[in-house]
Amino acid sequence: MDASWEEFGWERLGHGVGRRRLPGWDATVALVVGADAVLLYDTGSTLREGAEVRAQAQAMLGRRVTHIALSHPHFDHVLGTAAFSGAQVYGAVGVRELLRRGADELHTSAVRHGVGEHDAAEAVDALVAPQHEVCGEWTVDLGGGREVLLADVGPAHSGHDLVAVVPGSPAVVLCGDLVEESGEPQAGSDAFPSRWPASLDRLLALGGEDAVYVPGHGAVVDAAFVRDQREQLAVRFGVS
Repeated sequence: MDASWEEFGWERLGHGVGRRRLPGWDATVALVVGADAVLLYDTGSTLREGAEVRAQAQAMLGRRVTHIALSHPHFDHVLGTAAFSGAQVYGAVGVRELLRRGADELHTSAVRHGVGEHDAAEAVDALVAPQHEVCGEWTVDLGGGREVLLADVGPAHSGHDLVAVVPGSPAVVLCGDLVEESGEPQAGSDAFPSRWPASLDRLLALGGEDAVYVPGHGAVVDAAFVRDQREQLAVRFGVS
């Protein structure tokens, strides 16, 4: 399985861990594979994109995605979720209600950023809210000794930022848009700029100095990059 990541256009991050940078917004989706279950971190911006990720996961692994963790409730990270029928979906506490009452806003945001009207409407109509909400930390056991720590480290980039830490040598930290490499971190109307640097401090504490940090958009980075981005955000938003 580990030998096939690149064949399908995915980047291998560690044993049983890989990610793909989706076209359009360069958004990351990542897979974590255990003996009994497979976790997908984020699902893409449309049902079509989610279905493509589902098909690739099935082809690479010969197994279906059983668990989904949503990094935050922005369209380019959540609108593919309904393509994964039966998966257990996790989000930060409060995101379930936000997705249920914020469907119109998601649709508007998707179309404004270039998603076709039909694709946006289709994905929003089928929108899946998390069955499981993470307050603090939640460990997901994928079998065979493979565990993933989900941690609610926001609010920061959004009101509901969820990271995933995959222990290993090195550990892999899936950051969502708390960290961005291919552009300046985006702070929209739902961001909490004054708390963002503290969220990155927690992210670094969870991952450690030697971890691989995977931004929501862009190339894999190290702890030094995250620390530098934390300082830039602190200066940008006037916080310590």
